[in-house]
Formats: sequence, structure tokens, C-alpha cells
Amino acid sequence: MPKFFTDKKNIFDNYLRIVGEDVMHISKVLRMKCGEIITVCDGEGTDYEVSLKEFSKDYIIADILSSAKSLSEPSVYITLYQALPKQGKMESIIQKNTELGVSEFVPVYTKRCVVKPSDKTARWQKVAESAAKQSGRGIIPVVRDVISFNDAISEMADFDTKVILYEGEKITKIKEVVNEGCKKIAVMVGPEGGFEQEEVVKAVSKGIASVTLGTRILRTETAAAAVTPVILFIQGDV
Repeated sequence: MPKFFTDKKNIFDNYLRIVGEDVMHISKVLRMKCGEIITVCDGEGTDYEVSLKEFSKDYIIADILSSAKSLSEPSVYITLYQALPKQGKMESIIQKNTELGVSEFVPVYTKRCVVKPSDKTARWQKVAESAAKQSGRGIIPVVRDVISFNDAISEMADFDTKVILYEGEKITKIKEVVNEGCKKIAVMVGPEGGFEQEEVVKAVSKGIASVTLGTRILRTETAAAAVTPVILFIQGDV
């Protein structure tokens, strides 16, 4: 069954309104008609099964048949602090990790980042929204503006569980830090050139655990896509 999102302000007692690009997609691309059933999510974890009722150029009205908590959301809230990768890779990282279950993305500018910070937040947010629809998520992950490494580790210090993936770490494995009871986890992944040792030392001084994903060196996009399933497995979500 197709799944779409609408803002909570568009949901009423017995019906809801779909606006924006989804109107064209539902009516012109999918060629759906009155009476057909779709799932619409409020972006906050509640799914609505609705029957399409009224079409116009700017909106679609649908009758609410039932509502329920989305079953597609993991039990843990993962915030991915991703060092800016080379051109194009960030979109792939956001897409894949939205599908996997990440709830929030924070692009980070570190010393070895090749790409300079730029204003692509709106574009990246669109990628997250599209991936959330495709994968049946109960929320649309938030993509925040780029922040500095120092600001990132200061934010991460407030999480109960926080890790930085470091290829130089030889002892501590992620399963030794992340446990089944974790509810909010912050994870930082470095750029193509990795972190400078000084950055890792700073992170550790903030209480962020330096962890390894194994003996092999992973590309930044691989590391990002590998760490999420590991966390979800530890949590019992997969």
C-alpha cells in the first residue's frame, strides 16, 4: 500500500488533507481515484489508513478509516553526526541510513573534510523525505545544518550513549559501549581521510567512546551504513 506524509495540522477528526508534491504524484503518476486506500503518516509516528475522497489541483481530501502507531520505527533514536564526504556521497548516506532507521542527521565539518560547508540542507532533507516514504518510516528524519567538529562533540556529550568511529581504535568494540537499554545514541563518522588523532582525543575528553567496527578500513559511506544495523541488532530491532 502506498505511504505518504502530511503535517499534523492537516489531520482532523474524520479526515485529512494531503498537499504539496504528493498531490501530483497520487493523481497524475499513480493515477489513483476516489475510494482507493493509502497510508498517510503524520511524521510523528502515527499511521492513518485513509480512503481518497476529493481531488483538486492543490490538495487531496481523504477519509480516515483507522489510525495506529507506526510499527516501522526502531526502539532507539539514532543521531548520525556525519563528517562531510566528497560530492554526492552525503545524499547516498542520508538515503541509506533513513531506510535503515536513523532519526536525525547532523553534517559535520572536520579537519580532513575535502568539501567545504555549503547550504544543501533543503536538498538533503528532500532525500530523507523520499527515502522515508519509500521505506515506510513513521517519521521523516531531520537533516540539520552543517556544524563544526567542536560544536558536534559538545552536543554529543549530552547523550547517554555516544561513540566516534575511529580506524585507529584497536581495543573497544561498539558492542562494548552500546547496550540493549540505550534509547538515544549519537554516532560520529569521519570523512574519507578519517579523523585526526587530536580530534579523537578531544572527543574522548568529552566522554565520547572511541570504537572500532573491525579490523578493516571502511569507506565513510560504508561505515555509516554499517553502524546503524549493528546498533539495531544490539537493540533487538533486527
